[in-house]
Amino acid sequence: MAKVTGIFQPSGTIEGMSFYKATGSDKVIMRKKGGPKKARMATGKEFEKVRKHQAEWGGCVLFARSVKGAAGDCYPMSDHNLSSAWTGMGKKLMSLDTKNETGNRSILLSTYKQALVDYNFSRKKPLISILRVVPVYEIDRDSMQALVRYPRISTATDLVNSEKRPYFRLIATLGCVSDLSFQKSLFSNYVEVNEALNGLSVSVSSEWLSANDLLLNQELTLRFDNNLKEQLTADVSLLLSVGVEFGTVGFGGVIEAVKRSGAAKIVEVV
Repeated sequence: MAKVTGIFQPSGTIEGMSFYKATGSDKVIMRKKGGPKKARMATGKEFEKVRKHQAEWGGCVLFARSVKGAAGDCYPMSDHNLSSAWTGMGKKLMSLDTKNETGNRSILLSTYKQALVDYNFSRKKPLISILRVVPVYEIDRDSMQALVRYPRISTATDLVNSEKRPYFRLIATLGCVSDLSFQKSLFSNYVEVNEALNGLSVSVSSEWLSANDLLLNQELTLRFDNNLKEQLTADVSLLLSVGVEFGTVGFGGVIEAVKRSGAAKIVEVV
């Protein structure tokens, strides 16, 4: 695979070569078509190790989907393909499973919670580069609740509003990610240990705030329904994400969020 730079910016397929752009990159990627036949990949002894890693890949994809669900309303604050990044992280977590052989290893986020702490959803503009005040937060795992407090915000010094949007709001999400274990079935090789809670989230946002103001302390409270508390097990990790989103006046004077204008991060995993 090669990357094309300069004024030559093709797309599509030319003479067996595919040209495309990946999300979050302005470069054209060139890939040659071809490779071993499907039947050979499925039965060839030389591809035995490859088949084992392919069997695990479904678990990594499921992990990425689970984290995306747990990120809730903070997920749209990303500026690149987070699903791809989280799939790769799932593979790294899987490599930490030394009890099972390659091909049927588990993804145990509950054991390695620090892997997602301080994870920024934006590469070009991390959250701290847009909102320079740091929130204080509390998470009560047993009651599945979280409280996020922001100190006073002076938009002149604490908010980096490079696009000069008139409004912004604060967002917080509390989400669930279950550990994943190998279980071969007709459609997948992996299942959630706690299917009932995996990927669930609750999000709360402040009202739209003026981007030219001195704002008092802000507080966001998140809580899951009481009936879900009994289903919480040690196999489930709770992710707390916070973010900031900019808005502008749309049709009829309604304030609308501007896509990819903010930033978010996972601040804690318990």
